[in-house]
Amino acid sequence: MALVEVKVPDIGDFDEVAVIELLVKVGDTVKAEQSLITVESDKASMEIPSSTAGVVKELRVALGDKVKEGSVVLVVEAAGEAAAPAPAAAPAAAAPAPVAAPAAVAAPAAAPAASGPVQVFVPDIGDFKDVAVIEVFVKPGDTIKVEQSLITVESDKASMEIPSSHAGVLKELKVKVGDTVNIGDLLAILEGAAGAAAPAPAAAPAAQAAAPAAVAMAAPVAAAVSAAPAHNPTGTPALGLPHASPSVRKFARELGVPLEEVQGKGPKGRITLDDVQGFTKSVMSGAVQTAAQKAKAPASTGGGGSELGLIPWPKVDFAKFGPIERKEMGRIKKISGANLLRNAVMIPAVTNHDDADITDLEAFRVSTNKENEKSGVKVTMLAFLIKASVAALKKFPEFNSSIDGDSLVYKQYWHIGFAADTPNGLMVPVIKDADKKGVLQISQEMGELAKKARDGKLSPAEMSGATFTISSLGGIGGRYFTPIINAPEVAILGVCKSNMEPVWDGKTFQPRLMLPLSLTWDHRVIDGAAAARFNAYLGQILGDFRRVLL
Repeated sequence: MALVEVKVPDIGDFDEVAVIELLVKVGDTVKAEQSLITVESDKASMEIPSSTAGVVKELRVALGDKVKEGSVVLVVEAAGEAAAPAPAAAPAAAAPAPVAAPAAVAAPAAAPAASGPVQVFVPDIGDFKDVAVIEVFVKPGDTIKVEQSLITVESDKASMEIPSSHAGVLKELKVKVGDTVNIGDLLAILEGAAGAAAPAPAAAPAAQAAAPAAVAMAAPVAAAVSAAPAHNPTGTPALGLPHASPSVRKFARELGVPLEEVQGKGPKGRITLDDVQGFTKSVMSGAVQTAAQKAKAPASTGGGGSELGLIPWPKVDFAKFGPIERKEMGRIKKISGANLLRNAVMIPAVTNHDDADITDLEAFRVSTNKENEKSGVKVTMLAFLIKASVAALKKFPEFNSSIDGDSLVYKQYWHIGFAADTPNGLMVPVIKDADKKGVLQISQEMGELAKKARDGKLSPAEMSGATFTISSLGGIGGRYFTPIINAPEVAILGVCKSNMEPVWDGKTFQPRLMLPLSLTWDHRVIDGAAAARFNAYLGQILGDFRRVLL
């Protein structure tokens, strides 16, 4: 095994470029032509590949360092002797450079000043074939300066801006986003153009003749580019590409991630691979919506009503009526708001109201808390409601189902969600396998999940998988309300504050503690008779909790 220094190859007419991304670390096994670092100038960003396969023993550069041709990037313990000559090839490859120099020097003489139409060609961009146009900076009618960037092209290893060789007014642009170009291709026609400060157009034939030298000089950078897939944009990008390396752009394209919506956490706001992966996970979990998703979903202001034939949501200048204060809605309210609107509009929901006599159950709850005072676990009425709901769901399984096309999915598990009020908005933690847990265990788990919700530490897994939800207003107040079903569930139970009421026992009125119940159900799955039976059965269990054992 030999230690080989991997150096920066010929990167074109760039003196010193900044290292903006490290793609490997010490101990990594790298292949020949695998990208090691990303460098960037004010005109281009490119990835520097390894000339040797092996294991990274030492990294010689750090983020922010300046490198140039010949700078040592890292030291590799080569996998075999055959790879060792690669670094030595860099000086040899540079030898033919002077051959191309006379042609380039002679070019200005061949490009006299012109007052008529002047053609602007793609200059020598190294050994890059069929690179994709991913951005257009100008349009017909624009006044162009010498060296002003016209387009951006990109392979899977580098992106670079193509400058104009002349000044003048853009008469015609010969390329568009999605086209592929090569050295010498006609790029634009300028009118009233001044002489070229750069020799690129006139030197195009000479550059073609000197191609072997250019190929040899750029081979370490471009060996993996010749088979680069063509860029396939879904639409014309906005002016100014997101700050990201070519490999990150390619990765984002493969996943369909809109880079302009990703917040970069790298140096100077650069978007990294981790940023793209994190954005993808957020979208998949529902924590973030892309602009395309928001456009398809009904707007929280009612703006999505056009699909339903509704008139537009009113736009009012409230300030003209009096003082106002504008506050941005929190992330949780934005997400939950969109879901609630969809559920309220899409689900044919009906609500049954009933009362349950919990006099004896409340007495049992109070005595249980006294007996378990030292344990630190406080039993709430909601814990009993969860156990009672599981018993009712088992007796009426359609309430524990979900619609899937033209089928009903009957779940053989009972995960109960409960609405938790937090400073950031409403959240719904889920008690998993509530049928297998006792009231004390459910109470303890509810307390832990509610604290996580208040602290903003609930994970997506702790808020997913519910088969039925309970929304309890506890002791706040109210009598009845209409809770909105949490799709894809088909029912939700709303509970308000219990009150002492006179209840006729057949002979006299007795003071009884009554709990208001509001059951909302999806009429596509459940009919009124089933809903009435469910509510009645739930009330019977709460009236005599021994029924849970039956």
